[in-house]
Amino acid sequence: MSSGKEADNNGFEWYVVRCFSSHEKKVKEYLFREIEDRGLEHKIKDVLIPTETVVEIRSGKKKTKEKNFFPGYILVNTRYDEEVNNLIQSAPSCLGFLKAGRSDVVPTPLKKREVDRILGRVMDSKELTEKGAVVDIPYREGDLVRVIDGPFKEFDGTVQEVLPDKLKLRVLVSIFGRKTPVEVDLNQVESTT
Repeated sequence: MSSGKEADNNGFEWYVVRCFSSHEKKVKEYLFREIEDRGLEHKIKDVLIPTETVVEIRSGKKKTKEKNFFPGYILVNTRYDEEVNNLIQSAPSCLGFLKAGRSDVVPTPLKKREVDRILGRVMDSKELTEKGAVVDIPYREGDLVRVIDGPFKEFDGTVQEVLPDKLKLRVLVSIFGRKTPVEVDLNQVESTT
């Protein structure tokens, strides 16, 4: 079709920028300040940290947090040139554009399908967040757990099935010497390991 550039993007393409892990927000904020101060809005359209909102259940408590898909990386939608490269290189905690090979001087932009996949995942996460967030369930099939609340309190069991849409687990507990499956909420169990 084309050489990687779409006709309607006016030369803007998505590039990957490496930075220190957990410094992504710091780099993004710095870049937005510098873009505004230097008047580079015509060269850099967006800076994105691909994240999703997840609900973690730890020790029976729900916590909502942002989870980065690619720790240590941010995406920049830009018309790449030397001025943009210098801005990225001068950013604190930033290691520069990701290049395809060691000998590459100019970074390679992401392919359209890669951008669509990443941006689609970010959009899916936003839609799910509006509906109640993505849930990060710390339990897997076969994990040993102890029921800490409800009618089966103090029973130990093995996770038989994870039911993420219901925020429940099906746990095999021993009742009268027989393994019996019971459904419990995620906040009603804790790991025994």
